[in-house]
Amino acid sequence: MSTTSTPEAAEPEPSPVAGPEAADPAAARTVVDPAAAPVAALTPAGRKFGLAAATALVMGNIIGGGIFTLPAAVAPYGTVSLVAFVVLSVAAVLLALLFGKLARRSPVTGGLYVYPRDAFGPFAGFLSAWSYWTMCWVSIAALAVGVVGYVDVLIPLGDGKVVLAVVALAALWLPAAANFAGTRYVGAVQVVSTVLKFVPLLLVATIGLFFIDTDNYGPFNASGESVPGAIAASAALLLYSFLGVESAAVSAGEVRDPERTVGRASVLGTVASAVVYILGTVAVFGLVPHKELVESGAPFADAVNSIAGGSWGGTVIALVAVASIVGCLNGWILLSAQMPYAAARDGLFPKPFARLGKGGVPGFGVLATAVLGTILIVVNYADDPDTAFRVLVLITTFTGCVPYLLSAAAQLYWLARGTRERVRPAGLVRDLIVAGLSFAFSFWLIAGAGYAAVYQGALFLFAGIPVYVWLRGRQETPEDADTTP
Repeated sequence: MSTTSTPEAAEPEPSPVAGPEAADPAAARTVVDPAAAPVAALTPAGRKFGLAAATALVMGNIIGGGIFTLPAAVAPYGTVSLVAFVVLSVAAVLLALLFGKLARRSPVTGGLYVYPRDAFGPFAGFLSAWSYWTMCWVSIAALAVGVVGYVDVLIPLGDGKVVLAVVALAALWLPAAANFAGTRYVGAVQVVSTVLKFVPLLLVATIGLFFIDTDNYGPFNASGESVPGAIAASAALLLYSFLGVESAAVSAGEVRDPERTVGRASVLGTVASAVVYILGTVAVFGLVPHKELVESGAPFADAVNSIAGGSWGGTVIALVAVASIVGCLNGWILLSAQMPYAAARDGLFPKPFARLGKGGVPGFGVLATAVLGTILIVVNYADDPDTAFRVLVLITTFTGCVPYLLSAAAQLYWLARGTRERVRPAGLVRDLIVAGLSFAFSFWLIAGAGYAAVYQGALFLFAGIPVYVWLRGRQETPEDADTTP
């Protein structure tokens, strides 16, 4: 697979601190410590991820809570949501291709923060980093909420909000505590945990197809909306299940030969996850009656019980689901610390986020993510626990799509600049299609999230602007200030 459409000489050289400020020559003044070690050196060379570990990181972060909880979340839309799943799978592969190409240009830790910053300057980079970081801790809270339904299969929890919240908080803080141990064993853990959950899920997604009852599928469009509207709305929920496609790009500094490995790992991990997702969702829809699926708190467990004719199968799947989601939380918490770490090294996030602990993990970033996730879980359970997961998922759709949108725009910017040089027309057209469709898909998903999610997500996004203003104001020297009256 070719990874660029412009001559190598036309591509900017990566900066030692996550890339150059092509659009803002003055941005070099924003670096907190120019003598500090490069962002790419977050993990020692001997401990960097190879293709297998990087692919496992992508799959491990994609296949977390989504496959276990979202079939019930999209069931109210009917089987039209299966169409949305196919469309979204194509979009996810396009995003994987996009991130692979961008990682070739800037193969360093920070990914979705680096690309907009290099193209459009520090403010765009900050918005992307802030939005992605927000998506991380909101997504982590959603994952923790998703654990509760499967724990309830193993140990009946009742309807008490306090008990449900405590289980969700335990699911968040256990992997957060593990992250403080460092990145040394992250690759090995991701490979093992991915295999443990991928194999049983794939077996259910294939064996379950032989037990499908077509009467269980229910109406094609049960939402009452138009078909395009139902597809967009269900896709906005399903996007949550594909968050993590960018994992290798965000962690590029910890990947061996990132110019080649990031793109391959992103595509391989995304395609494998999409196959399991689509087959698994088709199986669940056909195994659990539609009316029961809408009310299910553990749809995959219900599907296995339908096959096995008892409760033991559901218990096994519930164990796999809990282990899978907690393992996914472990990877997401690491990612949530890496993005602000890269921005903080450039002075675009508060300084504490740039501090590394003994294990090589940005400890303050891990702690901040865990605390904010805790607040969000408590607030949502205090309000209405039945809608907590759905609300959190839709907020992550908005905050996750903003950096996707800006990254696609950055690629379009570099391609537009490249047209001034001699280029291979076929490669340029291919790259333009990938970047253009990635931008369009991201925009469409933001629209499909709905007014409430966009409103709440925008509040999270704009809350970061005062932080940026303060940081930039503190960095500028008197001679940098604009003296124009």
